[in-house]
Amino acid sequence: MNQPFPSPPEGGAIAGLEAQLASLEHMANDLNGQPEALLDLLRRLEQLHRSIQDGPFRNSLPADRNDLFRLLAEMERSGGWPYIPRLQLRTFMDLLQLDASHPLPADAGEQSLAA
Repeated sequence: MNQPFPSPPEGGAIAGLEAQLASLEHMANDLNGQPEALLDLLRRLEQLHRSIQDGPFRNSLPADRNDLFRLLAEMERSGGWPYIPRLQLRTFMDLLQLDASHPLPADAGEQSLAA
């Protein structure tokens, strides 16, 4: 029972996952300039992350302490725990202050609205 955990398979489900991730990235690029839609996408991805973490991942954790230790060691070697960082309110405030200190010329704002 002291065998190392195998790496995820390269074909099959992983190949399908790569295609779906590429599709999501393409969707995000298509939504560029639509902050409400992008926020909705981020919220849905975060919910998916939580759902996988609290469901299939948690149910798949080894019951044996040694196997769990090996899994944690492998996680550290391969990049640690997956985390979805959130922009903090402070970041938005800093961005607004930056925009306020560099206002657009009056006609530039009108041109971007007309486009």
